[in-house]
Amino acid sequence: MNRLQRFPTIRLTKTFRFEMAHALPGHDGACKNIHGHSYVLDVRLAGKPLFAPGNPKHGMVMDFSDLKVIVKKEILDVFDHALVLPEDHTYQVKNDDPHLNIVLVNYQPTCEMLLLDFKQRIQSHLPENVILHSLRLRETSTSYAEWSADDNL
Repeated sequence: MNRLQRFPTIRLTKTFRFEMAHALPGHDGACKNIHGHSYVLDVRLAGKPLFAPGNPKHGMVMDFSDLKVIVKKEILDVFDHALVLPEDHTYQVKNDDPHLNIVLVNYQPTCEMLLLDFKQRIQSHLPENVILHSLRLRETSTSYAEWSADDNL
């Protein structure tokens, strides 16, 4: 076998930006109020580059544009410019207002829980030979949550 056929594992990262509002009912601080953030999501994949001369994806773990399609459909189209609230919220918002994009989730929409939701949404659409290595969701310029497949906590 040609030594070029024995590619090492490579990690790819693509960054996505979106705006989203949320509230944390029952929180003991200001986050109990509806407020927004400019989120930054880093998606890191791992895999071996494809060895298939003549294939348009030759030498790639995954085409960045293919990852962009997944994240756009599963995350950005759902959460960008949305108000995210738990299903059992008691805020006075009208779910049928056409000017509001309200996304109801079955969890407290903290940065940590959003990250776990995003993990499931992305992971289920990746090709077999590519693994979701890690995610980082930056909620502010100084605060983020991170998940890694390497963690066994």
